[in-house]
This record gives sequence, C-alpha cells and structure tokens, in this order.
Amino acid sequence: MATARNREVILAARPVGIPEARHFELREAPMPEAGGGEFLVRNRFLSVDPAMRGWVNAAANYSQPVAIGAVMRSFAAGEVVRSNHPDYAPGDLVCGMFGWTEYCVSDGANVVFRHDLAEAPLSASLGVNGITAYFALLDIGAPKPGETVTVSTAAGSVGSAVSQIAKIKGCRTVGLTGSGEKVRQCLAEFGYDAAIDYRAGDLDRALAEACPDGVDVYFDNTAGAISDAVYRRLNIAARCVVCGTASEASWEPWPEGPRVERHLLVKRARIEGFLLFDYAARYQEARAQLAEWLSQGKLTYREHVLDGLHEAPGAISRLYAGENHGKLLIRLD
Repeated sequence: MATARNREVILAARPVGIPEARHFELREAPMPEAGGGEFLVRNRFLSVDPAMRGWVNAAANYSQPVAIGAVMRSFAAGEVVRSNHPDYAPGDLVCGMFGWTEYCVSDGANVVFRHDLAEAPLSASLGVNGITAYFALLDIGAPKPGETVTVSTAAGSVGSAVSQIAKIKGCRTVGLTGSGEKVRQCLAEFGYDAAIDYRAGDLDRALAEACPDGVDVYFDNTAGAISDAVYRRLNIAARCVVCGTASEASWEPWPEGPRVERHLLVKRARIEGFLLFDYAARYQEARAQLAEWLSQGKLTYREHVLDGLHEAPGAISRLYAGENHGKLLIRLD
C-alpha cells in the first residue's frame, strides 16, 4: 500500500521586492502525524495577502523572514481530521497560521479562531482583511459621522471592507483604485460615494472634485505618489492609517520622495501604522460584529478563488499586479 504523502509550497529563493513563482517550489513530503496534545488539519483554503511580500524579503520587517526551504507562511482554513488534543475534535473547522500546505499539525498555538458555518462559508474565515479594516479604521482612524474617509486599493479585500464600515458609521467614502472596472465595483458593490481610477489622468484634480471638503481619514494601503496626492487634501486633525505600502516594489535601497512632515504640522494631522497581530486578543470582538453586519446585509465581500496548490507560487505577484477581483484564495478541495 502506498504511503500517504503531503504536498507543500516552500520558499526556494530569497526575493528582492515582490515574490514571483520562480521563488517557490512545490514539494512532496511525508504525511505529518499528530503527537500528544496535537491535531492534524486538512487545509481547504489558503490565503494570499499583501503582507506575505514582507514575510519573505530579507529587508527589515516586523517578523523574521520565512527561511529558505521552509513552508511558505500563510493563513489557511481547514478541518481537523485527527486529534490528540482535548480541545479539538475531528470535524472542527479552524483558521490559523498553517502555511501553504495540504496538511499540517498544530498544538493550537497557531489557531487564530474556530469557524462556524452558520456565520459564513469556510472561505470567509480567511477574511482577516475584514478584521484588519475593523480595527485599523475604528481604533486608529476614529471616523466621525459626516467625515470623508478616503481609501487606497479601494476595491481590495481590506479597502472594500473599510468603505462599508465607514458607511455604517455615517461617513462619506472615496476610493482610489487602478482600473475602470474596479471603479465600477467600488460604486456598485462596495457603496463608495465616489471612486477614482488613479491611472486615468490628473489625480490631484480628481481628488479635488471627489473630496471638495478635504479628507478627514486616509486609509493608506499603497504609500508612494497616490498617498502624496491625498496628503495634499488633508483637513485639520486628519488621521492617516498606514496599513500597506503596495506601490513600493522594493525597500532596498530605501525609496525617497516628497516630504509629508509639513502637511502633518500645519494640519495637525496624525499618521499611525497598523499591524493586525497587535490585536490578536480582540479578534473575536471584530468577528462577532462583522458577522452581525453581514447577516443584516450591511456588509458584503467578494472572493477571487484559484483552484489547486500549483496556483500558489505565482499568486502573490498576481495580487500586486492587481489581477484579483476580491479576496485572493487558493482552494485545495
């Protein structure tokens, strides 16, 4: 009888900038076995997130880079199939930092939360982007009714959630995105009051028309020239949430550009970075509220699903090229 095998995606070479398919390898490995106090998870969905670029680059980051030859770090959602752990039973659905692999063993330390199919399909458990939007906007952006919230990568999985949460809080929302189709998506699906294709022409003029009363909260997923244009529209006491730097292909050498300090000084504005892992103790708070809004029809989401583990190596570069329309996932079933 053939021995069961596991398939996994490993980091084969250290990228500089955006990781591409050539930086990864698909590898067969022995099926992992759950020891004492452990359980075996069969992954059903793998997540593809902008943060994964930082996880594999050698440049300074908030976490140690994935080692060459190691399974690619990622969120994943799956089902417990065998268990020697008192708190997890076969059939339990879990989301955690399980990596790009078909099967993995856990002792529960890397489980982010359990998933209830009564709330949403299993794939939606990887909507940690919604949790990102929830905490980054509400805790750092602190939007007030009537304020203007401007969002870059507005049609992405984080940006689209930011807009909808801001609308729930009574704000006006303006999205910045990279195509006419995504502008349509922002307006028709995610409820933005205005949306701009930043590639279409004069961004300063477009922002002046879309934000006639300025910008009170800027949710920044890009950095670079897009953000430079938004900073010029900031109101007094504006709050800027830095959640991503997608427009910068590399941080070696460190990019330099227009200075924002004068905007922050004169407008008494605030800029603050956000990392999801700082809010781990409060994840369930966000999940409960997002599930309630979803059941009330106040929140919607879109997924872009790629089928098969072989799609994983090139997925991050597809994400940064803007080829996805919704939360990017790898389906293993």
